[in-house]
Amino acid sequence: MSTTRTGLRPLVRAGALLTTAGFLALGTAGTASAHVSASTTAPATQGGYAKVIFRVPNERPDSGTVKLEVTLPAEYPLASVSTKPLPGWQVEAVKATLDKPVTSHGREVTEAVRTVVWTADAGVQIAPGQFNEFEVSVGPLPDTTEQLVMPAKQTYASGEVVDWSAPPADEEPEHPAPVLKLVKPAEGADSHGNAPAGSGDSHSETAASTTTDDTARWLGGAGLAVGALGLGLGAGAVLRTRRSGKPSA
Repeated sequence: MSTTRTGLRPLVRAGALLTTAGFLALGTAGTASAHVSASTTAPATQGGYAKVIFRVPNERPDSGTVKLEVTLPAEYPLASVSTKPLPGWQVEAVKATLDKPVTSHGREVTEAVRTVVWTADAGVQIAPGQFNEFEVSVGPLPDTTEQLVMPAKQTYASGEVVDWSAPPADEEPEHPAPVLKLVKPAEGADSHGNAPAGSGDSHSETAASTTTDDTARWLGGAGLAVGALGLGLGAGAVLRTRRSGKPSA
């Protein structure tokens, strides 16, 4: 006996549901990874030094990112800030006089870097669907806070500027500022906050963050693929029904 229209309806419904699930998963992945973020290759310890990586994804489908400006916290001035060269990008660390001098490694510091600006060379940009990473080495990190909030401004070739400056909240804001989490130094850590050998996996936080990002992207891609398959099954079923004419008894 040939397949009836009634028997095809569940397939069509399944295809529609799978397609919807795919697009929802993809939307969730985009939300999880779309903002400018700060991370480290090892836990950033209070009182130590850290290499901070600013990950900048391009959110616009029709314009590339050509500039990134990061503001370092005035309430926790960092005496040492150095930047890593990035091909195709010019970087400038802009200093400002401190309202109150601080002492770092036995010397008084009266000014510190307040902003770090990366500007793309002509013809260079972060294209739609791509991201780039910008690195700085900073320290000594403060020992009186568990996080550093570092607002960022992302400029597109169209002239649009996205201000990633909203402070952390219970529910993630639309434009959250990059946040660097600080942990207490391990017992016996050196002056740069590095844990002693054999003290455990110093990359756990970064690995967890990276895994979350990658998982979101994989879920999005898998959901879209499954949704497309379901849509194809549903469409194929409808076509077969139309070609067969009236269903046989």
